[in-house]
Amino acid sequence: MKFRLAATALATFAFGLASAQAPAPSSPQPAAPPPQARVETPAAPRPAVATAWLVMDYATGQILAGENIDERVEPASITKVMTSYVIAAEMAAGRVKPDDQVLMSERAWREGGARTDGSFSGFPVNQRAPLRDMEIGMAVQSGNDAAIALAEHVAGSQEAFAELMNSYAAKIGMKNTHFVNAHGLSAPDHYSTARDLALLGRALIRDFPEAYAYNKIKEFTVNGITQPNRNLLLWRDPSVDGIKTGHHSRAGYCLLSSAQRGDQRLIAVVMGSSSERQRADDSLALLNWGFRFFETHRLYEPGNPVAKLKVWKGQADEVQLGVGEPLLVTVPRGRYGDLKPAMEVPKSLVAPISAGQRIGTVKVSLDGKALAEAPLVATAAVEEGGFFKRLWDAFWMWWES
Repeated sequence: MKFRLAATALATFAFGLASAQAPAPSSPQPAAPPPQARVETPAAPRPAVATAWLVMDYATGQILAGENIDERVEPASITKVMTSYVIAAEMAAGRVKPDDQVLMSERAWREGGARTDGSFSGFPVNQRAPLRDMEIGMAVQSGNDAAIALAEHVAGSQEAFAELMNSYAAKIGMKNTHFVNAHGLSAPDHYSTARDLALLGRALIRDFPEAYAYNKIKEFTVNGITQPNRNLLLWRDPSVDGIKTGHHSRAGYCLLSSAQRGDQRLIAVVMGSSSERQRADDSLALLNWGFRFFETHRLYEPGNPVAKLKVWKGQADEVQLGVGEPLLVTVPRGRYGDLKPAMEVPKSLVAPISAGQRIGTVKVSLDGKALAEAPLVATAAVEEGGFFKRLWDAFWMWWES
């Protein structure tokens, strides 16, 4: 990912509501990136068989391509990514610890153990194992028994744990998802979408990288039984480091995958495929397409002035505006110079103004389509001016109106 500060070409704004002046010249603008031959971006390689699919840029969260991304699907064992997220969040809050001894209960063993048709970890019934080991068994071996046992340990019951899952899902922004169990076997009202699952994968990578790292372990041994990770891409491409497979008769073969090449990371989702091989083939094709034809740029950095705006009735006559968080955008390769920034700010601004106060919005578009936006904030405070300054500015504000 080629992060660059905003080029001179991006420093000229089309002011929506603005009477703002040109970008502040307090720091030199870097040269524009070298021109690249424009290459038309081909359509994404549509999976051969899928009920829904997408490819997302991790840094920006932009969907680069997809179909049926907001339609309900059964997440199958990709559900366990949410289970991992909840456990990591509860661990970060100090409510559970990696060395907690987790009981493989009778219920967990019967509903998710070796005697069932689903995947299992193999921890012995009515015995305990460290939480970390059981979580790895869930991530690598996709153990349904481990997922149930972990849910019971964290929340007392799988039903109570599902409430936690839905609470954390809402915080992540998964608007079209509802969980009723920790393992992902088919159940009424247990559903998600391709978009929501991509958001979940992104959140796990960002918020809990240690828990995410379990998903790239290729095999794990429990009770003398070694089982491989079902994500075939871990063997095919060294840039792939997760995330999770899923399968049952109603969901088909599913894969939530992620890869990092250089400093660019992508996330792909393929739901309802026809086989393990097909879901892997299609996921890798989407990742390769995204890396080949897209790049992410860091346009503006916090602390660097983007523009300055006239201030009335203040000790200073203007305020510098910047972004509170880095503004990133993902574009087709060779299209960086075609980005169109615009700024929306008030027609008049009156002191006092506090540092960090939101003043307006900067938006970036390509070919008329909005790609990213961020709040514009005051980089420094502007205190209220004295009596005569306020009186003088009040006259001129009246005159100009």
